Amino acid sequence: MTDKIKESIAFLKEQGISDPEIGIILGTGLGHMMDHFDIIDTIGYEDIPHFPVSTVEFHPGKLIYGKLNGKTILAMQGRFHYYEGYELDEITYPIRVMRMLGIQYLFISNAGGAMNLSMKKGDLMLIEDHINMIPGSPLRGKEHEEFGSRFVDLSNPYSESLNKKIRESAKKLGIQLHKGVYVAVSGPHLETRAEYRYLKNAGADVVGMSTAPEVIVANQMKLPVAAISVLTDECDPDHLEKVDIKDILEVAGIAEKKLVKLLKDVIISL
Repeated sequence: MTDKIKESIAFLKEQGISDPEIGIILGTGLGHMMDHFDIIDTIGYEDIPHFPVSTVEFHPGKLIYGKLNGKTILAMQGRFHYYEGYELDEITYPIRVMRMLGIQYLFISNAGGAMNLSMKKGDLMLIEDHINMIPGSPLRGKEHEEFGSRFVDLSNPYSESLNKKIRESAKKLGIQLHKGVYVAVSGPHLETRAEYRYLKNAGADVVGMSTAPEVIVANQMKLPVAAISVLTDECDPDHLEKVDIKDILEVAGIAEKKLVKLLKDVIISL
């Protein structure tokens, strides 16, 4: 893997990407943040050596290099999922590449279903902890010392200093920001009523199909990470309605305006 990462980095540096400060992963329906970038370059995942290629039709699959509020940003417009058939080391490959290119902070966004009934679709939730139910670990296999220890402590996986800045920005901007626990499942199917009850009883507020593997690798590489879920549907097992991906994308697009406003303010404060 280390040789592959070196090849990916060499290619990206040849394209003029150097010294990015902040990495951003944009989840389902959350690609319009690019409209606020001063874009320097856009590179398709398929052009980057050893990079996975997004197979989800609503994930553009582009690496964006540019400026936002004076900071140099490297943003993934579309991510990779376990349900696409990728292994966890492939899903998290871009995190290792971005970290070794130099990013100092990582912000992750995702679309999630609200099981906590005090949260409504269109709201935002700051992830304070997670339950990972995606099979396996991205750290499984041969240990690479340059990435850090395979025995990663996850007692506090989300950066408290970044979370504090996010909470402060939300309060200043008047944006309602819930706080809670995210559970990552394998997907791509949604959950049954019994599964929603199970996950909620396990302590989760929001369910989704990503984020936890990336956070694990970020912690291994000592990369401060924060994550926000855009709540695109309400998962009340006693009043469960059928969900269509078009509805999820529509809600994500509306709520994204709040997310963009929030992240821009946080990035200014770094």
